[in-house]
Amino acid sequence: METRAADTWSIGKHAFTSRLLVGTGKYADFPTMQRALAASGAEVVTVAVRRLDLSKQGEASLLSWIPKGMKLLPNTAACFTADEAVRTARLGRELGLGDLVKLEVIGDPRTLFPDVVGLVEAARVLVKEGFTVLPYTNDDPVTAKRLEDAGCAAIMPLGAPIGSGLGIRNRFNIMTIVENAKVPILVDAGVGTASDAAIAMELGCDGVLMNTAIAAAKNPVLMASAMKKAIEAGREAYLAGRMPAKRFASASSPVDGTFF
Repeated sequence: METRAADTWSIGKHAFTSRLLVGTGKYADFPTMQRALAASGAEVVTVAVRRLDLSKQGEASLLSWIPKGMKLLPNTAACFTADEAVRTARLGRELGLGDLVKLEVIGDPRTLFPDVVGLVEAARVLVKEGFTVLPYTNDDPVTAKRLEDAGCAAIMPLGAPIGSGLGIRNRFNIMTIVENAKVPILVDAGVGTASDAAIAMELGCDGVLMNTAIAAAKNPVLMASAMKKAIEAGREAYLAGRMPAKRFASASSPVDGTFF
């Protein structure tokens, strides 16, 4: 059996083995969340700074249920301006959540699509302040490149609207973003099931961040395990190099050289 060296990757100064990143929202309860996070094998978990109830301690606190060893990725969810997002990122750092930040600047409350102008503005400010910035953006290659040029450590284009479960709606845009990037590309939002995660990895993405696809499943723990396997399978398929797609048939057993 062929063996491969550990397939590690990095965001800024942080190195990881798992290419699945997970969230903490929408779970029925903390014990279910904890079991799902463990089953996912993920090393990074995102937490909404503005939704943390810091008055709660012990088992009443969300943070106490996150498995040991997972890297916290605070996010600026529910921020609708660049200023809000910058202040929220600073708050997360002051609370001891670190310099990693998933940057969200939402432009529309119904679709939750990003405000890309505000996003680039906030990214430039936070990069200058020493944050390792991972912006949630649309699947536009031009915006992705601007965010990279602004100093972002990774780019997180959506596959589909947040929480929609629609899967990767525009594979060609994601492929273009991957091909043009010199930083990791992580699909963020829109994944609904394991095949969606595998497709993202087959397109050459460095990882996938998901929350609702696991938390809203009938069995979140089992879905987390499925997503772990899908990420690994998609990554291996990408590294293996798929066969060319053809319009017409090509016999698996060529007829040339047959004996009867």
